[in-house]
Amino acid sequence: MSDLKRRTFFKLGLAGAALSIFKPSRAGELLEESTMRVQRSEPIVISTWKHGLEANDEAWKVISSGGAALDAVENGVKVTEADITNRSVGIGGRPDSDGHVTLDACIMDHNSKCGAVACLEGIDHPISVARKVMEETPHVMLVGDGAREFALEKGFNKTKTPLKEVKKDWKDWKKEEKDKLKNPIINHENHDTIGMLALDTNGNLSGSCTTSGWGYKLPGRVGDSPIIGAGLFVDNEIGAACATGMGEAVIRIAGSHTVVELMRQGNSPQKACEIAVERIIEKHDDLMGLQVGFLALDKFGNVGAHSVYYGFNYAAHTEDGNNLIDASFDRNWD
Repeated sequence: MSDLKRRTFFKLGLAGAALSIFKPSRAGELLEESTMRVQRSEPIVISTWKHGLEANDEAWKVISSGGAALDAVENGVKVTEADITNRSVGIGGRPDSDGHVTLDACIMDHNSKCGAVACLEGIDHPISVARKVMEETPHVMLVGDGAREFALEKGFNKTKTPLKEVKKDWKDWKKEEKDKLKNPIINHENHDTIGMLALDTNGNLSGSCTTSGWGYKLPGRVGDSPIIGAGLFVDNEIGAACATGMGEAVIRIAGSHTVVELMRQGNSPQKACEIAVERIIEKHDDLMGLQVGFLALDKFGNVGAHSVYYGFNYAAHTEDGNNLIDASFDRNWD
């Protein structure tokens, strides 16, 4: 037997031993799914929702020139953060119930280094502040006034929020929805995120996530987007995942970390997203308006995406182009 065949036989033997801890039927499924993965060396960028198309184009400029995935995922989502027509990300986002636009973001690289900010007000690029937290402090997350002061010390620009038209919408909402001020209602139209995952030409993964959060939320509310392991998680040995939708539900199952760990167990990115969505459904008695979607990318460039309800889509940029793809889902909206 050649050395190559011996190594292959040894690896398969280890895989079989590891899978033996599962029930026999499950072990067979995991082994079958793991062998169906396609290994690839080509880079790829994926991101949540239609606004991911424009973000992907910017990220691809970095990736296609041999740049690092970390730079790609930062530069990519900055496009969305700067889009003043976007009401769920960046400076154009909707405010909380008191009229303050607070931004959340996190970033994570192939070395498991990570940074995050939450409840950041009046700064135009929270994702870049999150990267500064990662690279220039011993901390992972800064919040509120501390995050703002840190950003200003690092030379980030101040910006006035909410925008004039957004403020008008908030005033109209406050007059019409007085009964909801203490208990804002979430639905699939009033919140969103951009999460981005990239695999570069060196085979390294990185991810980013940024949002203005739940429109007209209670002051101080923070969802999953800036929380490592909830809104975003990267393990360069296995893969990466990000989440979108109702952050509280994602946090309850440590959503993105769960997806990556399911991939570690041998599940494909698609199957991992499906299992995570099943867990979301199992943990909630009332699914009214509860949309959550997961997006995953493994070390070989394979992609998975799945959501609770119909409607989640993602953008994928490869050497073949940049396309918007509908994710699979568990159920239709009633």
